[in-house]
Amino acid sequence: MSADSDVASGFLAGVRVLELADEVGEYCGKLLAGLGADVVKVEPPGGEVTRGYGPFYRDDPHPNRSLYFWHYNFGKRSVSLDLDTPGGREAFLDLAGTADVVLDTRHRSYLSDRGLGFEDLRRLNPGLVYSRITPFGDDGPWADWKASDLVHLALGGLMMNCGYDADPSGHYELPPVAPQMWQAYAIAGELATIGILGALNHVLETGVGQLLTTSVHQAVAANTEVDVPEWIYMRRLLYRQTGRHAFPREGVDQKGSASSRIVMTKDGRWVLPYRTYLPNDSGHGSVENLIALLRSFRAGDIDDPRYDDSDYIQRPEVVAHIDRLLANLVASHTFDRDLFRDGLDAGFAWAPVRRPEENAVDPHWRTRETFIDLEYPELGETFTQIRAKWVAPGIPWRSGPRAPLMGEHTAAVREEWARLPPRERPPLRPVRIDPEHRPPSRKFALTGVRVVDLTWMLASAGAGRYLAAQGAEVIKVEHHTRLDMMRFGRTGPHPLGREACEAADGPMPDFSSNGSPNRSGGFLEANPGKRAISLNLKTEQGKELLRRLLENADIVIEGFSSGTMERMGFGYEELRRINPRLVYVSQSGLGQQGTYGRVRSFGPPAQAFAGLTDMTGLPEPHPPAGIGYSYLDWWGAYQMAVAVLAGLYRQRATGMGCWIDSSQVESGLYLTGTAVLDWSANGRSWRRYGNRSPYKVAAPAGAYRCAGTDRWIAICAHSDSEWRALVRVLDAPHLADDPRLATLQLRLADQDYLDERIESVTVEWDPFVLMQALQAEGVPAGVCQTAQDRYTSDPQLAHLGWMVDLEQTECGSWPARELPTRFSETPSYIGGPVDRHAPNYGEDNDYVYGTLLGLSAAERAALADADVI
Repeated sequence: MSADSDVASGFLAGVRVLELADEVGEYCGKLLAGLGADVVKVEPPGGEVTRGYGPFYRDDPHPNRSLYFWHYNFGKRSVSLDLDTPGGREAFLDLAGTADVVLDTRHRSYLSDRGLGFEDLRRLNPGLVYSRITPFGDDGPWADWKASDLVHLALGGLMMNCGYDADPSGHYELPPVAPQMWQAYAIAGELATIGILGALNHVLETGVGQLLTTSVHQAVAANTEVDVPEWIYMRRLLYRQTGRHAFPREGVDQKGSASSRIVMTKDGRWVLPYRTYLPNDSGHGSVENLIALLRSFRAGDIDDPRYDDSDYIQRPEVVAHIDRLLANLVASHTFDRDLFRDGLDAGFAWAPVRRPEENAVDPHWRTRETFIDLEYPELGETFTQIRAKWVAPGIPWRSGPRAPLMGEHTAAVREEWARLPPRERPPLRPVRIDPEHRPPSRKFALTGVRVVDLTWMLASAGAGRYLAAQGAEVIKVEHHTRLDMMRFGRTGPHPLGREACEAADGPMPDFSSNGSPNRSGGFLEANPGKRAISLNLKTEQGKELLRRLLENADIVIEGFSSGTMERMGFGYEELRRINPRLVYVSQSGLGQQGTYGRVRSFGPPAQAFAGLTDMTGLPEPHPPAGIGYSYLDWWGAYQMAVAVLAGLYRQRATGMGCWIDSSQVESGLYLTGTAVLDWSANGRSWRRYGNRSPYKVAAPAGAYRCAGTDRWIAICAHSDSEWRALVRVLDAPHLADDPRLATLQLRLADQDYLDERIESVTVEWDPFVLMQALQAEGVPAGVCQTAQDRYTSDPQLAHLGWMVDLEQTECGSWPARELPTRFSETPSYIGGPVDRHAPNYGEDNDYVYGTLLGLSAAERAALADADVI
């Protein structure tokens, strides 16, 4: 299928986007282009600054040879306009008059000073969605601070979750480590896309555009997993661990069990033989199944009949011994033996710790067309790069063109867009009103949208929070025979109450939930704003009730293992029969279509599979540090929300439903940046670079120890002027006088020496004092913040309102993280249309079965007695 036909049948067919963006927003534009929008990049004379970012094809720093630019601008077109001239401004206004979206990452006054800001454009085009992505937001105490990917990952808390084990005394000899390859801007770009798609759906219903603003800092701060709930509910900080989850001090295992960490193979590579730390993961994750697998390899003394005794195998010394047998098994095989497949076949969520490029030759991803071999005609060559985030039958992901040459399409775009008719306001359609909240107390983008939510765990359940926050009615479906495992997490609202937690000067005492499924902090985090019903889908009556719900739904989402819906009798053909307009999004670990079949996955193995584990850490000989939480659980949630909203836009534009087969690992493959292109174009295998900045060059670039226990600051100096400002603030003339550090190129060539010299000074500084001083002088710098720092003392997050107090029916009022995008016309609200925190189990049975489905109280009681609801 040609690139033109891809666009004509894409999710955003006919949508026109003007992009004025550097690295802060190019990921967002790439995603919109992949969904089928015509994304036109407006470049200044001389080209966008990111054309100067490496790596480069054959290491030639030509503006048309940047692999960074090739990757993040795939599928876009380029026009060159000088907005400092009347002709350039007039041409921009002509384009903006027929655009659907403007994506802007310039300084907040750049376009408005030229008469091209949001207020100017909305008068010309009332249906325009104008989306700004900024480092810290357009207002607030840090609005004018300078940042970088590293600085954002430090301030947002990711780095304090990622790194290497402390020594036995608890002292960290090595710094926290940032996940590599522009992760901060990917997080912000994905969340900005969720906002843009919500706003575009609102335009289809009302014709009304709006201004959106997304803060990178808030987006990153909301991405970490258990550190914020641990602090809010238990006043516990997390500690970094090599290749596994960060945990509170009492949960830290200095060695780490083989089933929670990466294990080295015979040839020096790594495998993750994973078993989840979550409770209630019976069956496939059991010790009994692990023993059976070890017996298939005749590992050690595992054939001894004592291992058939369930009490014996729970003894701590026996658990440790089984763990050693597992580590020895991995160490006795080479990486290419693909031992992980034996684990998958046995039902475990094992994964290889792959380098990014190794996925490009995997038949599974080739079957799913995740990668594409793309022609670069001006070079006479074809290179492999990442194409798609999911599979959607009949709705292809964009397959081209390659990233544009500078100003390549200026004449063509101006001519094409000039012929386009102005947008027509669609006829207003009635919205579905919640009978318990009449009229709606808030104006939302997705008012009237109904979602049947069959998800579980954060990677899929988290998607619903982004839909509810924009006003969709999200109905979570579960049953006590198969509850969402997140309902039984290790932490949650303390029974002593919020006031006691906030007054505590140390960790709160452990407590028991007494079997309640409503007190898990992880569950609350993933499910605010939703409704919940109990429904037994193992019964025919339960299935019939689900069919009735689906008849009047817009969307159904599920996170089951591949093939489960089909076996339940709800495959896509049946869903289409029930409701032809239904948008069905399924998300599993590796996707339903492809060669891997029915496999399980969680965040850590998905990260290992995608290449992200290997991409996080210090250079070899250090092992991969990995990302110290289930990073791809949040990314799975983001991706599913994007898929839902793209499918909803197409449904509203065409009246047609669809099936989107999403995979958690693909959400990670999309984050590996230029690694695959560098391998394809230059023959270079991926190598970690720690906290350094080799592609947007900076020296110093790193995390440096400060005064206090485990306190660090991230600093990036991209120019000699920033270096001189850094030296002035540090009051370190010996650094200014050092001939080995005199220029940026000299500092880049001697970074080990540079880091030692910088840290010898920063170790005497309070990190927050130093951050303020450096930012005052225009040096990008940020403290590696903990959850405590962000929750209690980050003035910018407080200004942005990143936390919202919500009432949970059983637990009382507790905060939840708000969406990081502000909507001028339809503000998001994490409490959703129901205005509450995550629901109790079955909390909305009466509303759904009574009000929506019309069942009488007697009928509902009979269904409850029969264990159907």
